[in-house]
Amino acid sequence: MMKLEYYEYKNMTLAPAGGSLPPGARPGGRGEGPVCYLVERDPMTGRSFFPVRLARDLAGPEDWTRLDAGGLGPAEPLPTGFAVNTAFPDILNRQRRFQQTLAKPGKRLTLVGLGDVGGQLLTTLKLLGTELEEIGIYDPNEALCRRYALELDQILDRPLPRITIRPAERLFDCDLFLFTASRGVPPLGSQGDVRMLQLERNREMLKTYSRLAREAGFAGLFCQISDPVDQLARCVFLQSNRDRAGSFDFRGLLPEQIAGFGLGVMKARADHMARRLEADCPELRVYGPHGADLIVANDPTNYDPALSEELTRRTVSANLEVRALGFKPYIAPAISSAALSILALLRGEAFLGAVPMGGVYFGCRGRLTGWGQELITEPLDPRLAARIEAAWGRLRAGESQCLA
Repeated sequence: MMKLEYYEYKNMTLAPAGGSLPPGARPGGRGEGPVCYLVERDPMTGRSFFPVRLARDLAGPEDWTRLDAGGLGPAEPLPTGFAVNTAFPDILNRQRRFQQTLAKPGKRLTLVGLGDVGGQLLTTLKLLGTELEEIGIYDPNEALCRRYALELDQILDRPLPRITIRPAERLFDCDLFLFTASRGVPPLGSQGDVRMLQLERNREMLKTYSRLAREAGFAGLFCQISDPVDQLARCVFLQSNRDRAGSFDFRGLLPEQIAGFGLGVMKARADHMARRLEADCPELRVYGPHGADLIVANDPTNYDPALSEELTRRTVSANLEVRALGFKPYIAPAISSAALSILALLRGEAFLGAVPMGGVYFGCRGRLTGWGQELITEPLDPRLAARIEAAWGRLRAGESQCLA
C-alpha cells in the first residue's frame, strides 16, 4: 500500500509524493478528493500535471511505456485527483489557470495562417464548432482575412462561432491558439518525406510565436498543426521556456499546454487502406509521428505483424497518391487531424494527437480531463510495443533538430 501524508493549502488537499510542499501548507486533511499529489521530475522530459486515479499513475517512467497497460504495474486505487510537478515554477497557479481556461464555456480561438489547411480548418470549425464563441483569424494577407470574415458570416443558419480579424498584438487573447502557417510547402513532385522538408523554415517561424505566448502569459492550449507536427510541438515547448539569455527557466508554456494535431488523418487513411484490402480491423490503432515513422496496428492485442506493416506502408504514402494527381493533400488533414480532433478534445472525448511523453511529442489516443491530459492505455502485443519503442526512440534521438 502506498502511504501518503496530507496537507491543507488554499482550500486544497496536498499529498507529497516526491515533490516540494509550498510555503504555508500545514498538516491536515483526510485524503478526500480531489487530492493534489506533488511530484518532482526533470522539467525537460517530465509532465507538469496529469490525472491520478491509481498508484501506478504516480510511478515513472514518463516515456512510451505509459501506453502499455500490461506493463504499468498493479492497479492500487488512490483518492482521485491530479499530480503536479513542482520542478515547474509556480505550478499550482499555472495548472489552475489552464484548468479554468479549458473548462469555461464559449471558447475563443485564434487561428494563424489562412493557406489551404487554415482555410479548410476555419470553414469546418464554423460549421461544426457549436461550443465555440469566436474564432479570431490572422494572416499577413489582410485581404484574405477580410475575405474569410465576410464569406463565413454569410453561411445560412450558422450564426456561431463568429469570425473576427485578430490584430497582431492580440494573438494570444484567446483560449486556444491554432497554428497552421507554413513556409516553403514542398512543391508537387518533391522527393522524400515532404513533412520533414519543412522543419527548418517552420521552426524558425515558430520561434516568434513561442516567445509571444510566453510574454503574454498564455494560459490556454497551443495547437500545433503545420508540419512536421510532432517535432514542431516540441520546438514550441523548448523555445517558450528560454529566457532572454537563452537559458531554460521553464516559465513559458507547460508541456501539457501544447498538442500536435497530425495523427487524425493517419487514422482515417489507415481505415481507408484497410477497406481497400478488405481487412476487418474494428480495433485499428495508429501511433507515433505524422510521417515516415508512423505505426499502424490492425489491433493492439490481436496483432497481425504482416497486415499491420502493409497498412503502415500504404498509409504513410497515401498523401503521395493525391500529389500524383496534381493536387496538394490538405482537405483530409485539415478536417481529420485538426478540426475534428480539436473539437473531440474540447468535448472531453478521445482524440488523436501528439502529447508530451518523455521529452518528445508522441502521437496516441488521449482525453482532456479537468486535471490534464489522460493517456488511453491498453495491453499491447510485445511486437507492437517494440515498434512503438523504436519510433519513440528515433524521435528522442532527433532532439537536436528541435533545439536549433
